[in-house]
Amino acid sequence: QVQLVESGGGLVQPGGSLRLSCAASGSIFSIYAMGWYRQAPGKQRELVAVITNGGSTNYADSVKGRFTISRDNAKNTVYLQMNSLKPEDTAVYYCNADFRTRNSWGQGTQVTVSS
Repeated sequence: QVQLVESGGGLVQPGGSLRLSCAASGSIFSIYAMGWYRQAPGKQRELVAVITNGGSTNYADSVKGRFTISRDNAKNTVYLQMNSLKPEDTAVYYCNADFRTRNSWGQGTQVTVSS
């Protein structure tokens, strides 16, 4: 079992920045990759960014150049730095741990971009 706890969401104006954190605990030794997904009202959950245990990253086209995913292995924490936020970035953001054969999810954190 792995526990994922997200933090850092909130309300921000367009053009602003937020940093999300996801702290992992429990059976984390077999995690292959960790990532961030988001789900806006009435839409399907979508991949935002992912980072493998080797450090490779992948981003959705809609966030490339604005968002950066990183990890601190000593703290078992993954971060999502979000800059130049747009209203269309408004969603619940979920942390994900990919074990290849299964996935674990955090409880989600709300990000609202509005003036």
